[in-house]
Amino acid sequence: MAGVRLENVSKIYAAGRHPPAVDDVSLDIADGEFVVLVGPSGCGKSTILRLIAGLETPTSGAVFIGDRRVNDVRPSARDIAMVFQSYALYPHMTVRENLAFALTLRRLPAAEISQRVGKAAAMLDLVDYLDRKPRQLSGGQRQRVALGRAIVREPKVFLFDEPLSNLDAALRTQTRREIAGLHRTLGTTMIYVTHDQVEAMTLGQRIVVMQAGRVQQVDTPIALYDAPANRFVAGFLGSPAMNFLRGAVDAARGGIRLEAGETVLSSDRLGDGELRSLEGRAVDIGVRSEDVSVRSVDDEPLHATGIAGVVDFVETLGNEALVSVRLGPGSAAGEAPVVVARCETRRALEAGARVRCTFDPAHTHLFDAASGVALSRGTVAR
Repeated sequence: MAGVRLENVSKIYAAGRHPPAVDDVSLDIADGEFVVLVGPSGCGKSTILRLIAGLETPTSGAVFIGDRRVNDVRPSARDIAMVFQSYALYPHMTVRENLAFALTLRRLPAAEISQRVGKAAAMLDLVDYLDRKPRQLSGGQRQRVALGRAIVREPKVFLFDEPLSNLDAALRTQTRREIAGLHRTLGTTMIYVTHDQVEAMTLGQRIVVMQAGRVQQVDTPIALYDAPANRFVAGFLGSPAMNFLRGAVDAARGGIRLEAGETVLSSDRLGDGELRSLEGRAVDIGVRSEDVSVRSVDDEPLHATGIAGVVDFVETLGNEALVSVRLGPGSAAGEAPVVVARCETRRALEAGARVRCTFDPAHTHLFDAASGVALSRGTVAR
């Protein structure tokens, strides 16, 4: 096994005409670690995987597998195994032959090939399918064969390029569990690329969030969710996406003045001196749906606190509902900002109901409106 290290790696396909596909990325993945690269289409995550595999050559920077610099090492000599989005199985070969193919090319002894194929087939529940052709298998079984073909090679590093994209929801969940189980069993370094944040959050020991060829943040799933480094990370991770409200620092009132009404957010992380230094700066206030409380005005005291609004839309999901609320005195469609709150289904409000929203003081985030960089978590003034 081996770790993987990228040092100031860039990849430019058309210098001067297009921005870099990968832009000065440095990343250190420990031996035996499961790391997920996540981000929108075109962010450079698959290009990084191909640079590690040797399918692309860095324009600048260095790639290391273990202590070995591999920029000029051909893919077959890097001791890695890659699983692609397409199963890439040989249709004329049986499952057994597909699993054994790479080992046969390496001229390993027949007994060793048989032992490795049998071990992988047992691990992936493919023993009963070894004599079938790919066309006789389901999509999930074909993906397991693709995984098995990588496992039998016993590589130093596994690379996964969106391997579950062709599966339906139930099979994706099942195969995620199988891949996580494989990592626990094998203990091999695994680098996994996906645009699906659920896959990223459930599989990765650490997650690398990317945008436009650059790394935005690297951390554990919980740390990324609770303490995003910038607005992009905050908005990308989480379903539904984090709510954002525009406001401005108002030191005279001790906090943040919202554009939607006169409600003020004060911050226990920004001291008086820092507030004064930020006076007038535009900020984005971020809060996740589970940290927004929505109460009917009819159930509240006459002088209740909170941001006034009107329920715009309710999505019932069974055990819970997502309630969209337009904020502000007028709450006119197309003009007022909207927040989404996660509520118990039995307490969900109907569209048109007048409500007040409050935010959980411990989980309100502040971002600089110009740069998107996180400033602090705030608390709601009481």
